[in-house]
Amino acid sequence: MAWLSRGLLAWLCMGMALACGARVQAQGLESALSPGPVIRGHAKVEDQCQRCHVRFDRAAQDSKCLDCHEDVARDLKARSGWHGRQPPQACRSCHTDHKGRDAVVAPLDTRRFDHRATDWPLRGAHARVADCAACHRPGQRWREAPQDCVACHRDDDTHRGKLGPRCADCHTDTRWTDTRFDHDGTRFPLLGKHRDATCDSCHRRGEPHDAAPEACIGCHRDDDMKRGHRARYGERCDTCHDASSWRATRFDHDRDTRYALQGRHRQARCDACHTGTQPNALYRDHPASDCASCHRGDDAHRGTLGNDCASCHDASGWKRVGRFDHDRSRFPLLGRHAQATCAACHRGSHYRDAPRDCVACHAAEDKHRGTVGTACGACHGERQWKIPRFDHGATRWPLRGAHDRAACSACHTGLADYRGRPTECVACHRRDDRHEGQLGERCGSCHGEQRWTRGPGEPPFDHRRARFPLVGAHLQARCDACHANARFHDAARDCAGCHRRDDTHQGRLGTACESCHNARAWSLVRYDHASRAGWPLDGAHARLRCADCHRQPAPVGQAVARVGTACIACHRGDDRHDGAFGTACQACHTTARWAELRPRRPGVSRPGVAASPNTAPRPQPPGGGS
Repeated sequence: MAWLSRGLLAWLCMGMALACGARVQAQGLESALSPGPVIRGHAKVEDQCQRCHVRFDRAAQDSKCLDCHEDVARDLKARSGWHGRQPPQACRSCHTDHKGRDAVVAPLDTRRFDHRATDWPLRGAHARVADCAACHRPGQRWREAPQDCVACHRDDDTHRGKLGPRCADCHTDTRWTDTRFDHDGTRFPLLGKHRDATCDSCHRRGEPHDAAPEACIGCHRDDDMKRGHRARYGERCDTCHDASSWRATRFDHDRDTRYALQGRHRQARCDACHTGTQPNALYRDHPASDCASCHRGDDAHRGTLGNDCASCHDASGWKRVGRFDHDRSRFPLLGRHAQATCAACHRGSHYRDAPRDCVACHAAEDKHRGTVGTACGACHGERQWKIPRFDHGATRWPLRGAHDRAACSACHTGLADYRGRPTECVACHRRDDRHEGQLGERCGSCHGEQRWTRGPGEPPFDHRRARFPLVGAHLQARCDACHANARFHDAARDCAGCHRRDDTHQGRLGTACESCHNARAWSLVRYDHASRAGWPLDGAHARLRCADCHRQPAPVGQAVARVGTACIACHRGDDRHDGAFGTACQACHTTARWAELRPRRPGVSRPGVAASPNTAPRPQPPGGGS
């Protein structure tokens, strides 16, 4: 077994030696069989094929490339740059060698190259740059082009590098002059009108940006002079002004002072009250808070009413007097007086000598010319001079109905005869009297005060006071239906006087129409047929009309033609027995209905019928005749 082990070891050593010799021979062979010289950059490893190639494994060649081209390897790993954004593929699909020392192994078509596949996509004004050499310098790799703004825009930097190289913090790639700096991140955020200001309005050229003044006076000194402050109020402009507008002020006079501004004072200029001229006075040289300090020239009373202007005037307007409580005076203002101007009653500036009686101001409006005295308030009120308020109820003639709406001049034809007017109706309504005085002068007996002619809903004349009380349909009749003229006393009182045309009897029954007719309706007849004709109407007879029985014309002097009392007189056509049983129809028939027969009593035979049930009935005439 020992000799077998030593032999196996010898064979193994010989095999390794042969393999090494074959590899060295193969490398020399590969160098001899090279397809051509490599590019100048690979020339130093041209005889070291293993630096780029792996025998019998073409896929392993990419790892050899990345061992040398570390920057490409980093792009592939991070999926960035041109190579990192391309789809996976072998390096030799784009780059080939052994084409000579001056061969171009990385060709690039600049006209078709898509810059979006790089770490620097072209946007804004960069996309309009046609020359690649504007950013890619000759002799440098494409990937070595600078990506900081200042590398290309150093000459455009008006700040001369004082703000550092981070140009993109303020400028955009659309246009170099466009800025997007967020001023809110600084110690001075831009508000109001400051947002519209240009940078060089505050940041002077050639000065660092952090040297711009933060106090308002640093930029608005000229505005302070124009407003007339002339630096008298210090440099804290923001106490009154804000960034929305230099002319507008935000000083809260109500909160920060002891004098709240109201009414017209809010529109007043500051220097209208604050007239001090001392520097840095800060408005403390204000006048006293009494009105006379500023409004002495407006005092039309020349000081005669004192300095308490606020008792009459308010801040809404000096000429408008709206605060004086006139009710505290001897003449409280009511009605139209409350809208009157002060000068309408107070002729001069001494308000205490104004008159208090009506005639002092309204003498020109007194149409009575003083004939009814000076107590104008007895009739006229403060609401309007033309509308009187005299209480007519206190007189002998209280006004009611239409009288309450009548004008004074309708009854009082003269301005001075208010006390001597008559109270009877005819004094004013003589022309309205259609009766021409024939019914006397007591018009109120029939007419009311709502209107002279009776209107709907007004009670009519109480006819119970006359000799003919109205009942039934007479209550709805018009007056002229019975009273043919204005002389109401000569109206007829009997029925025929008005209903002669309605009398179908043509006067043959006389004029006592009420014997049969009543006032509810002319067509309703209440004639007592039992007592007056000896024939009571019952059963079906009660529903008949007079003409159903009294069919013949009435003789002269009679209302209707007389009719016999026997049933057969009207019911001959209804007699189915053809007179075989006589004319005593009531023995079998009733008045309720002709077809209805009276019930037969035991032992009593009907006319013409035998009493025995075994004998056939034989018709017999009434009374036993043959």
